[in-house]
Amino acid sequence: MAIYNGIDVSYAQGVIDWEKVKKSDVQFAIIRAGYGRLASQKDSQFERNYSECKKHGIPCGVYWYTYAETSAEALQEAEACLQVIKGKQFEYPIAFDIEEKDSLYRASELCKAFCNKIEENGYYSAIYSFKSALENNINEEIRKRYDVFLSHVDVIKSSYKGDYGIWQYSWTGRINGILGDVDLDYAYKDYPSIIKSNGLNGFKKSETESEKTETPEEPEIDTIKEIL
Repeated sequence: MAIYNGIDVSYAQGVIDWEKVKKSDVQFAIIRAGYGRLASQKDSQFERNYSECKKHGIPCGVYWYTYAETSAEALQEAEACLQVIKGKQFEYPIAFDIEEKDSLYRASELCKAFCNKIEENGYYSAIYSFKSALENNINEEIRKRYDVFLSHVDVIKSSYKGDYGIWQYSWTGRINGILGDVDLDYAYKDYPSIIKSNGLNGFKKSETESEKTETPEEPEIDTIKEIL
C-alpha cells in the first residue's frame, strides 16, 4: 500500500515558503479554508496557501473548523465553506474539523449535515477529529460512511478502531520553508486519482472516463465511498 507524506497548515504557520516545502518530500497539503458560519471567516493565509500549492504542484485539500452546536449551524458552515472554495480544484478531501466540546455533544448529526451538503455540491468529504472523539462521540455508521482524517499523535502505530484515509501523526513536525512546528500527516489512498476520475472537487471527468459509457453520468455522491 502506498503511503503519501503530507502536512496540514493554517494562518498559524505564517507565510510559508512553498518552494522549499515542495523540495522537502511533501506530497500533499491540507490547508485551513476557515471556520464558523461566515465566509468572511476565511483563513487569512488560505488564498495564498492555495495558489502556492497550485504553483508548485502540491496536491491539496482543505479543512473547515467547526463551532456548530446544531445541524442547522453545521449547514451554515458548509455553505460558508462552499463559498470560500468555489471555483477552486482540490485533489484531497474537504474535511469537517470537529474538536470543540460543545460540538461533540451532537457530533454525529453535525458531521452528517456538513458532509452531506459538501457532497451534494460535488465534493469529496471527510471528518477530522481526535481518536477519542471519533470513538466516543461519532457513531460507527457515520465513521464508515465518510472518510476519516484521524488525529492521533506521538504513537508509532495508532490504536484507533476503524478505517481512516489520512492520519495526523505529529503536531511538532519540522519542514524546510515553515517556521516552527507543523502538523505531519500520512495518506493511505491515492486521493488525486479517486477524486479526478469521479469528477469531484472542481474537476471534470476526462474524455477517456466519459467514453466508457454511452451516456456518462456524474457519480452518486451518497455511494461514492462504497464504489471506490
